[in-house]
Parts: sequence; C-alpha cells; structure tokens
Amino acid sequence: MLSYVEALIPVTPGIPGIKLGLANLAVVLCLYLYGGHAALMVNVARVVLSSFLFGNMYVVLYSLAGALVSFGAMVWARRQGCYSAIGVSVWGGVCHNIGQLAVAMAVVRTVQVVYYLPWLMMAGCLTGILIGFLSTEVMKHVRVYDRQGGGCGGGQSGS
Repeated sequence: MLSYVEALIPVTPGIPGIKLGLANLAVVLCLYLYGGHAALMVNVARVVLSSFLFGNMYVVLYSLAGALVSFGAMVWARRQGCYSAIGVSVWGGVCHNIGQLAVAMAVVRTVQVVYYLPWLMMAGCLTGILIGFLSTEVMKHVRVYDRQGGGCGGGQSGS
C-alpha cells in the first residue's frame, strides 16, 4: 500500500531511480517491532508485489538487490545497539542505493554509473532520515497503544 501511495506522489528529483522509499517504513517498523525474520519476509514480499504491480522484470532485479543489501545493513546496524531507528534507516537507504548501483554496473557492463554514487548517497541519507523519523514516531504510538491494553505485542523487539 505504501508503494502505491508513493507512486501517487509526484516527486521527481531529476536523478533516475531516486524515490522516497515509503514502503521501507514497513520494513523498519517490522524490524524493530517483530524482529529480523518477519522484517525479511515483509521486505521480500514488498519488493515482489510492488515490482509486479508497478514495474517490470528489471525493477524486480534492481529492487531485490537494493532491498537485500539494505536489509543486511539495517540488521547489522540494529544489532550494534548504538544507532537509533533513524541511523538504522540511513544505513538502509545508503546501502539500498549501493546494491542497486552494483546491479546497474553489472547490467550495463560499465563502471561509469558510479558517477551517480554521490547523488545516491545523499538521497539515501535524506530518505533514510525521513523513514527513520516516521518509524520513530509510529513506534511511539504503537507502544502507547500496547501499554493501554490494545495491540498484539507491538512492544517486542529482536533481530
């Protein structure tokens, strides 16, 4: 659903492949609230479904590479214990772009695409901050709801 909402938002920074990454909000929240295994399932399902609904076979390839590299980085950063949700999300945003860039170099068979790296790193940091901030805010409300007797164990954590 977040991928669909993002498709409706007319954000075009002029650099191919840069998006807000709103669907990553579900992955970050799942990582913090339910752990790594559940977050991995959500991440893969998100990529496959959104790629088939809004993209093509190349989108699956790029998105899956970015999502898996990003996920590994976020799990690593979360386990370090010294990063907030914003820091974990920034790691994810930056590494997502690195994963996609690696696939782009393999597909087009040139390292010239590496010139996108500074722009992609900046975009990964900015979108990571946004998603991390939103995650932090949502988790505050989920935990308040859980303490009031509602919810289904949203206060669990793990990796």
